[in-house]
Amino acid sequence: MNILFWLPLLAASLHIVEEFAWPGGFAVWYRSYLPDIAASVSRRFLFWINVALLFACFSVGVDGPSPYGAALFLTVMALLFANGVFHFIATMKGKRYSPGVVTGVALYLPLAIAGYAIILRSHRASFGTAVVAVILGGSYQFISWSIHRRRAARLAG
Repeated sequence: MNILFWLPLLAASLHIVEEFAWPGGFAVWYRSYLPDIAASVSRRFLFWINVALLFACFSVGVDGPSPYGAALFLTVMALLFANGVFHFIATMKGKRYSPGVVTGVALYLPLAIAGYAIILRSHRASFGTAVVAVILGGSYQFISWSIHRRRAARLAG
């Protein structure tokens, strides 16, 4: 079971490669997909947010199947799941490839579903912990968008 806790780091690393290296193009795509927040999406922000993500994923692996590790795993997987859904919806809505959609759909979505099932069935975390993790991890996309909107408005005016 310990390998399960390292899979978010592997999945996130591959996702970041898809977004920024091969085929890359995420920053340009993201700014064009959400032009109202484009001014707020800097290279520096993208770098540090991905460092934070990788650190969180690394922490999941280090903490392993402990109660804290299981809760962190569920929270990180909710965040990754939401990100995969974001990429999928953006690809469908925009009718063009979103850098990150392949790993988001092929890795994040099934890993989150399987991971939640494994953690809950093994009683590593309670249902209540899972619900809180979904709320916390799943809210990242909305929180990020809200912060970017405020920041972009401040930069524009």
